[in-house]
Amino acid sequence: MKRKIILIDQNKCNGCGLCIPNCPEGALQIIDGKARLVSDLFCDGLGACIGHCPQGAITIEERNAGHYDEARVIENIAKQGRNVIIAHLEHLKGHNQEGYLKQAMEFLRENKIEISAEKEDFSTAGHRNSACSCPGSKVLDFTQEERFQGDKPVSRGVSELRQWPVQIMLVPESATYFKDADLLIAADCVAFAYPDFNNDLLKGKVLLVGCPKLDDGKFYQEKITRILKNNNIKSITCVHMEVPCCFGLINIVKSALSASGKDILLKELTISIKGAKIK
Repeated sequence: MKRKIILIDQNKCNGCGLCIPNCPEGALQIIDGKARLVSDLFCDGLGACIGHCPQGAITIEERNAGHYDEARVIENIAKQGRNVIIAHLEHLKGHNQEGYLKQAMEFLRENKIEISAEKEDFSTAGHRNSACSCPGSKVLDFTQEERFQGDKPVSRGVSELRQWPVQIMLVPESATYFKDADLLIAADCVAFAYPDFNNDLLKGKVLLVGCPKLDDGKFYQEKITRILKNNNIKSITCVHMEVPCCFGLINIVKSALSASGKDILLKELTISIKGAKIK
């Protein structure tokens, strides 16, 4: 079957192992000094490991792979102790994988493995607003919070967009607007989260938008490399969300900049899920 599954660029991977503890399913191992996907059956394709790779070596691709097998995964995880079991259940819960979560809980009950505690509830019913270890997919509701400062709206509502298209997949590499441009490369959630995106970040810049988790990271890197190499780009600002998987964007941009051979000023900015600048 064709499904989403992680891809590890062996040329980029330095074997640091930071991805390993963030894959409780056990799909990754360090072999011969490199991170390897040891079993398609153990990889759920949700990308919890992506944001923990400092080299930007992990992306998600869609290819023919065996069905993810939760029964085999939870059986393997159960041998590793309570903390690993909880990490796995939180991962499933955070991505709203109710079917897999139900299978896991049934296995634990059948094998009389107790992991519950007062602050932990992994029942599928009503779990959508609870805490989890995957903030990229955690469901939050801000509707009851104050969204204005005094009588002034938090956003001016003025568009500073100066070109089209904006998606990395679609933008032409030799577009005239790249000449002497200040480039803003933004994760696609940023504009929705940051209230003054247009005036504070986009004004005076050429925009490229993409998602490092859901799209083809290798394609992104190669295309951005060609844009930087073939155009006179004055500066790059890379803006991404605080969720781990979104940090893959800065790794992609850094790799592209290095591959281009250009010396271009690069600034990184992180936005919280509530729309505040973190750095």
